[in-house]
Amino acid sequence: MEPIRVKLSTGREVIVDENAIRVLNEYVRTQMTLEQLARRLGLTSWEEAYELVKQIPSYVMWTPVSIYSKQVQ
Repeated sequence: MEPIRVKLSTGREVIVDENAIRVLNEYVRTQMTLEQLARRLGLTSWEEAYELVKQIPSYVMWTPVSIYSKQVQ
């Protein structure tokens, strides 16, 4: 299984790797804001973070990193 690639309207392509999964796991399980999510993922604004969250399937955000890394290999 290949890593998920998300193309944002700004032209930026985000590759959802293990680091991104860790951050997204924290985002869905805590009260992390979109501004914090954008900062942690290296995005320019909360709007990009919001667009990323909308495009990624929810099961990906809730999947533990250990399980996700086995699926990608």
